[in-house]
Amino acid sequence: MSGIDNVLSIELGQFRVSLICDGHYRLDGGAMFGVVPKPVWAKRMPADEQNRIRMGMNCLLVETGRENILVEAGLGTFSDEKLRQQIALEQPSTILDGLHTLGVAPGDIQHVVLTHLNFDHAGHCTTRGDDGVFRPTFPAARYHVQKSEYDFAVDPPRRLRASYVPQSILPVMEAGQWDLLEGHGSITHGVRVRHTGGHTAGHQAVYIESDGAELVFWGDLMPTSRHMDPGYGMAYDLYPMDTLRVRAELAEDAVDRGLLSAWVHEPELRFGRIRRGEKYYEIEAVTG
Repeated sequence: MSGIDNVLSIELGQFRVSLICDGHYRLDGGAMFGVVPKPVWAKRMPADEQNRIRMGMNCLLVETGRENILVEAGLGTFSDEKLRQQIALEQPSTILDGLHTLGVAPGDIQHVVLTHLNFDHAGHCTTRGDDGVFRPTFPAARYHVQKSEYDFAVDPPRRLRASYVPQSILPVMEAGQWDLLEGHGSITHGVRVRHTGGHTAGHQAVYIESDGAELVFWGDLMPTSRHMDPGYGMAYDLYPMDTLRVRAELAEDAVDRGLLSAWVHEPELRFGRIRRGEKYYEIEAVTG
């Protein structure tokens, strides 16, 4: 395992898999842990004076030797100043900086896989040029998301409009680069998605496999390693009972098969394995 700046890399079979942080932000801890009381969740993720917890915006780069696959696209850099202050954004470097560190240019990415299209997961899908026009950041890539997620994101109900940024989504369609999925499926050799629902109706988890070694990137089905246990859902989940049901099913599968895990909102870059503990689950850190 190696880490440079906002990048942490590990070998997975024949693949190199790297977590890249697009920065940190803060959201209300009560919203992030739903019905779990603060005296319980605060032991896992302490809150600041405004009841906010610090979280990462982590993306995953998979280098297979033949293709480069980016999972998630972070917040991006064009959010307005009001939002940046509200979420106490810390962004000394972005995923584009991390890709540069790894020697990967935007044009070297063949696939971009989005677990869903909320603003903090799809921000780098596009980049605003000097002419003010938004264009796909990764010009040679196919962008993969569930069709149900795309349809919802381009026409969300009024109360959820702030969760989606059209400038991150529509230019990709105009460029003809979306691949709209309907259910579980393979993206390319060694990379597949599982439609989970829960957080949104079109949410999907991403599985990476090489030479018998396998990793699951949970997206917001399990946003941090602190959300493993039964009942630890978010108030942001549109279908919370689906989140709890599917996460329990996939967590048991990850334990039984010894899968690696990576988390989109973990505040520190790390990989781990979920193990059964005395009461619920524990995380075994993976160091190489």
